[in-house]
Amino acid sequence: MDNQNQNPQDGNINIQLNEMIASGVYCNLALVNHSPSEFVVDFIQMMPGVQQANVRSRVILAPLHAKRVLAALQQNVANFEQQFGEIKEVEPFVLGGNNVQA
Repeated sequence: MDNQNQNPQDGNINIQLNEMIASGVYCNLALVNHSPSEFVVDFIQMMPGVQQANVRSRVILAPLHAKRVLAALQQNVANFEQQFGEIKEVEPFVLGGNNVQA
C-alpha cells in the first residue's frame, strides 16, 4: 500500500507502508527505557496466565522525536476522549528505575 506521492519541496514526504507492516501487531504492554541519546520502547504481548511475554516490536527514538510522539499521543487521546468519552484506567501505572511500564 503506497501513499500518494508528495513534493518534498512543499514540506511533504512520500511515506511507504507495505502490507506486512500495515497489518500491525497487537500489544497490551509497553516498556520505555532511555539513555542520554535515545528512548527505547518495547511493545509486548502478554497472555493471561503465561509467565513469558514476547516483545512484538522495538522502536528506538531520538529524544526530540520521543517528545513529539508524546505530544501526538496526548493530542490523539484528547481527541478520542472528546469523541468517545473518558478512557478509564483499570490497572495501576507502574514505575521502576529508568524503566516505565504502560
